[in-house]
Amino acid sequence: MATEWEILPDELAAKRKAGEPLVLVDCREANEWQFNRIEGAVHIPLMQIAQRANELDASREIVVYCHSGNRSATAVHFLRQMGFSRVRNLLGGIDAWSIRIDPKVPRY
Repeated sequence: MATEWEILPDELAAKRKAGEPLVLVDCREANEWQFNRIEGAVHIPLMQIAQRANELDASREIVVYCHSGNRSATAVHFLRQMGFSRVRNLLGGIDAWSIRIDPKVPRY
């Protein structure tokens, strides 16, 4: 069950399919980004979130993901403290996305 700060992979997939204007942020490290990613995501590693938050459009819904959802939960917390009210964490991260939505995304 997702909270208001979280989104399930199925819900994210439905929003993307419907063409909703959201921003997908991958907060993993560069080597993880090179291995796999969700199509259309922007790469802002967790340690750069605070410095690069100005690159994000606060008026749009923002979904942050990592491998399993822990680092992205931290990123969501930082962004919420910075005033981003429409930011959510992808529950289960890219691993859950690969299992439930897109098996072509390699797992690690």
